[in-house]
Amino acid sequence: MAAPERGPRERMVFSAAQLIRRDGVASTGMRDVAAHARAPRGSLQHYFPGGKEQLVNEAVGWAGRYAGNRVARFLAALPEPTPSGLFAEMVRQWTDEYETAGFAGGCPVAAATVDCAESTVSTREAAAAAFATWTGPVARALTDMGVPDERADALATLMISALEGAILIARAERDVRALTTVVRELGPLLDAAAGKCAIAPADRTTREPAEPGVRLRCFLDLRQEPDA
Repeated sequence: MAAPERGPRERMVFSAAQLIRRDGVASTGMRDVAAHARAPRGSLQHYFPGGKEQLVNEAVGWAGRYAGNRVARFLAALPEPTPSGLFAEMVRQWTDEYETAGFAGGCPVAAATVDCAESTVSTREAAAAAFATWTGPVARALTDMGVPDERADALATLMISALEGAILIARAERDVRALTTVVRELGPLLDAAAGKCAIAPADRTTREPAEPGVRLRCFLDLRQEPDA
């Protein structure tokens, strides 16, 4: 997450998100945020009269909008958009970060949820809204790729839930194994919902015993009526 040129208020919201995703809410102080943002310490009260709670909530909201806005960029990077391709791009930003910069950072929305879901109602609500802000564009993208409306929201939730869990495991293990696993295992399921073709591992296809390699399968939603 790179910070564009912004004013002191916007820089502090951005910095709060960066510190929260690394250290959590409890360990992120207002002075730390001001220092990270290179903003005057006295400006904190001016811009955030609600104190740390307001700043944390705005940082969580920023993170949700950031994630939602990235969906269009991920789709634009795909030569042929598919649900599995979108999910792979969502995950790749994390594998790239962890392989180049280490495992220090996670998702600020998840971090705020863990720290504040029971103690601060407004932050829990901000986190729920941020996840909704992220889920919406993913669900709309799935619908555009042929996933039925009644399944798009559920599959978007599945994608984000799997990604968040894999991020947590990756940070614990200091390894991207969980991230690459969810891409590999969920990809065929996601494409099946859109009636897309996918490459399946050889041991998961029906084939002659002596036939090596992989085979091309078309995963279809069997609950849909076949075309006439």
